[in-house]
Parts: sequence; C-alpha cells; structure tokens
Amino acid sequence: MNQSQFKRRAVALVAAALVMLVGVGCVAPAAPVQDGAAAAPATLVVASHDSFAVSEEVVAAFEAANNARVQFLALGDAGAALNKLILSKQAPLADVFFGVDNTFLSRALAADIFAPYASPLLAQVPAEAQLDAENRLLPVDTGYVTLNADRAWFAERNLPLPATLEDLIDPAYKDLLVVENPATSSPGLAFLMATIAHFGEDDWQAYWAALHANGALVVEGWSQAYYEQFTVGSGGTGGRPLVVSYTTSPPADMLFATDGRTEPGSVNVNLDGGVFRQIEFVGILKGTKQQALAERWVDFMLDTQFQNDIPLQMFVYPLNARATLPPAFAEFAPQPESAVEVASATIEANREAWLQAWSEIMLR
Repeated sequence: MNQSQFKRRAVALVAAALVMLVGVGCVAPAAPVQDGAAAAPATLVVASHDSFAVSEEVVAAFEAANNARVQFLALGDAGAALNKLILSKQAPLADVFFGVDNTFLSRALAADIFAPYASPLLAQVPAEAQLDAENRLLPVDTGYVTLNADRAWFAERNLPLPATLEDLIDPAYKDLLVVENPATSSPGLAFLMATIAHFGEDDWQAYWAALHANGALVVEGWSQAYYEQFTVGSGGTGGRPLVVSYTTSPPADMLFATDGRTEPGSVNVNLDGGVFRQIEFVGILKGTKQQALAERWVDFMLDTQFQNDIPLQMFVYPLNARATLPPAFAEFAPQPESAVEVASATIEANREAWLQAWSEIMLR
C-alpha cells in the first residue's frame, strides 16, 4: 500500500463522517405533534474523537428502531475532546461521549462528567476490560500498539526481524526505526509506556538514550510516521522499515491496496514487553435530556451489530464476545497473546514527568 492509497482512504473516511454529520445528524427542531400524528424523532448528540467511524446503515438501524436521529460531533483527538467536555460540563455539548481510552480514564472519571449506567450488554464483555466499577465508562473496543515491519525489506537483506526491545538498540538495526512523539501521538505515548513498564523507572530512560544513539527517528504523529517514513506506507521512499503502529495495520495495508495483493506488505512484530493494549470507552454525559435514548445507544454500541462493524470502520477489535472478526483480521492481525497494560491512575500521576524526561532525551 502506498502513500497516495492511504491518503485516499483517509479522505474517504473524513468525507463519510462529514456526510453522516450533515445528512444524518443535522436536523431542525421538531414541530409540535398533533393528536394522532407520529412522534417526531428525538435527537441524540454523540461526541467523539476524530477517528470514530461507523457505517451509515448501522446508524440507520438504530434510528429506525428508536425513532431517533443521531448527530455526531467530532471534537479532536481523544485528549483534546475530553478537555472540551470537561470545560463545558455545566452546559454539556453532547448526550454521549465515545473515545476515552485507558490512558485518560483516570482523568475522565475524576472530572465527574459521566453518569453511571450498568448496561445489560456488559455481560457479553470481558470483565478485565471493565475498568470502572461504577459503570460511568463502559468498554467498547480494544486495540494494540506494536511494531510493524516491512517484510520484504528484511528478507532481501537477510536480516532477521527484531525479537526483543533490546534488539532495537543493536547496531544491526541502526537508523531503521521511526517512532511518534508521545506528547503529540497516541501510539507514541502507548509505546513509551510499554517501554517504561518493561524496563522500569530506573532503566527506561537509559533505553531511550540508546535508541536515540542508534538512530531512532522521532516524528509528530502516526500519519507522518507511516505514510512518509515507513517503507511500506511510503511506497519505499521513506527508508525506515520499522514503525510504531498498530496490529491492524497489516490487514489495512492489504484491504486498501489497489494492486490485487493477497497478503500485506507489512507484518506485526509483537516484541515481548513492546505491545501496549488500548481500550476505548463510551459514557453518558451528566445533564443529558435524553437519558433513556442515551442508554439505548450505549446498549447498541455494545451489541453485535455495532460490534461487528468496528473492525473495518475503526480498525480495532470488538469487545463483545459474540462479535465476529473479518477474515483478514483473523489471518493477518490475531490479537497478541500478551500485552502491557498500565493502570490509568499511574499514567495520570506520571504522564507529564515521563513526557518531560523523554523529551530531554529524544528532542535535545
């Protein structure tokens, strides 16, 4: 998959989101209902981060079943979106918010902006993903940050793929890795936390200093890393055959390619201690005037129709045990057997100090 193909996909997703916002969500206030007339649809405002996506037919099914119109409100990346909702808590911008992940969970709960709701669909979600005992934020999907490698690049040079995090500081892998800045990138932050968990507070900074010395390249975000620097995403022009990305990048590479390929150009390198699990949550915002409808939307997000739509819309894994994965996921992106998870409270307490220390090492 080359850079232009990835960009066309990104443009298509943005266009679809705009169509959904204009065509599905923007509705005029309903006129008063006359005796015997059908009730006007109620409007539900669902705020999210910018990467949220869902099929139009899935939304239409919810609307038809609930006499509702769903309006989607994109508020930026996950951290920025959460901050906007916290600042507007006295006059909520939406009824529901999707997009808090486990790196921001503690901050979101401390802000006290979500109302508890114990959805009956939680019975179909693994208990280990249910991180809020009060059910203010309910888990919807999970994803894994890992290394992607250019399979052909390594094969052509008879160089084995790295097997450990320590391999990345071996001179054999000098100038091969591109990573995202954890201060500006979600996968960058996830990879940093994975290394902190693996090496511990005493040694993680020395590890990153060694990565820096071995030529690891830092860029601001995932798109720049994958499209411009990673040899697969850039069509070979980027020069870096290792990138911090997601376990679902290989099937995306194959599914959106236009050259008829039957397997991805990239492969997951799930290093021990180098895979970080992200979980995304949905919650009902306090102050909603649509409590019952908001609860039905949360149920809908946890049920199989929405969950089956998740993989090919947002390229993460559904959490409902009854959901099914597309064949490309099963073949090229099986979920890792083990992954790092850092407690949300630990992240919240240390995030700024970690980022400052990392910046002093990598951006000097």
